[in-house]
Amino acid sequence: MHYLYTDSPTGTLLLAASAQGLSGVYFPEHRHFKGIAGWQAAPEHPLLLAAAEQLAGYFSGQRQHFDLPLDLSAGTVFQQAVWRQLARIPFGQTLSYGQLAQQLGNPAAVRAVGAANGKNPLSIILPCHRVIAANGALTGYAGGLKNKQYLLNFEANMRQLKPSVFSGFQA
Repeated sequence: MHYLYTDSPTGTLLLAASAQGLSGVYFPEHRHFKGIAGWQAAPEHPLLLAAAEQLAGYFSGQRQHFDLPLDLSAGTVFQQAVWRQLARIPFGQTLSYGQLAQQLGNPAAVRAVGAANGKNPLSIILPCHRVIAANGALTGYAGGLKNKQYLLNFEANMRQLKPSVFSGFQA
């Protein structure tokens, strides 16, 4: 596994890549992160540099989608299905855990969807911050509720800009 640190408005993010693709985007106090023991620092790694560049574009308001090869192999088949579904949540919008479970064709799996969402290793890239409680409350976020609130506010503010600001940006 290779890694690179990159700055963001939410603090320094740790980006990780395997031979298959980007495998992690972690906040400094990320829950479920096991550390970098055995990993190699890779300041010139093309995929990690591309991820850092795309994240900078996101935080500058010039990117709503990411176009990177992803390695989801750290998750179970169910977790991977949840993580793929996260990528379909539009920028600046939210879904409840129940709505996400319904989209996956398993409305009774709300708790399992919540658990899988919480273990998403690709924060921001696969926007688990866009999943909230049915009553609109912010619930747990592996990167911390402060960061979840920041990301939701940031996206809401960006959506208030003229739609033409984002025309031409795509994944």
